[in-house]
Amino acid sequence: MKVLTIKEPFATLIKEGYKVYEFRTWKTNFRGEFLIHAGKSIDKKAMEKYKHLNLNINPGHIIAKAKITDCIKIDDDAKKMLSKINKYEIYTNSINSKEEKLYGFKVEDVEPINPIEISGKLSFWEYNL
Repeated sequence: MKVLTIKEPFATLIKEGYKVYEFRTWKTNFRGEFLIHAGKSIDKKAMEKYKHLNLNINPGHIIAKAKITDCIKIDDDAKKMLSKINKYEIYTNSINSKEEKLYGFKVEDVEPINPIEISGKLSFWEYNL
């Protein structure tokens, strides 16, 4: 099954249902089920920003199964839409501090799983669940 490594706390924000888009500088044609891997890297500013949520993060673990149902280009219209749907939709962060092409992978049907410890990789990678 495909896996995507996502920096914490963003992986957990998706797992907990706070965040429904994952943002990347590359687009994907992939649609379907995948596993969410919480990367070992932690965004400390974001952890502070979301400390009121009392997130239980699991860096270095696969933490959920979900589906990617769409990939949108983040332009001005997309930014307006995102700001209306969810305050946790962060389309600029520490890995993307300058204006670049950004894409949002819409993540739905998220199901938390018992964490599986494993090292992550860049882009999509494979893991047999």
